[in-house]
Amino acid sequence: MNEEPAKRHEQFLRHYSAHEPAIRAFVRRLVPLRTDVPDVMQEVALVLWKKFENLPDPDDFRRWAFGVAKYEALAWLRDKRRDRLVLAEDVLEQLAQDATALDPVLDSHRVGLESCLEKLPPDQRSLVLAAYEPGARIQDIAERSRRTVGGFYQWLHRVRLQLLDCVRRGMALEGAK
Repeated sequence: MNEEPAKRHEQFLRHYSAHEPAIRAFVRRLVPLRTDVPDVMQEVALVLWKKFENLPDPDDFRRWAFGVAKYEALAWLRDKRRDRLVLAEDVLEQLAQDATALDPVLDSHRVGLESCLEKLPPDQRSLVLAAYEPGARIQDIAERSRRTVGGFYQWLHRVRLQLLDCVRRGMALEGAK
């Protein structure tokens, strides 16, 4: 790889890595089945890379990526039309518009949640995060925490309430600025 393509590749990876969680969340709001999100995301990533050199303003990567993700979700919809669980194109279009409008708020919530998670003691934070890992088994996590399954669910509920309160306080402070 000579210097120019390598530089372009690095620039793409920086933008994509920075925005991938938001793009994934956007796709998740458009695709009814969570199991289909990785397939759509793979296509989104391929299209983004192929068309990256045509992006006029790299600072506009996120908005541009959302547009690509919307069209890839529509393509997925056309391919899956025979399934009963697929949304009509106009519904998907409305969902894409709503998701785009909500993105700044959701992104702010994500940042707030990350900040609040950092305030938890490391052992508590790792248990909370483990509970939300794909394929997590609550029984295993409860054992790791030395709680019964019921006790773990109660503890997790209390921690989630603390995190919600923390995020809301942070959002209120942001609004007051």
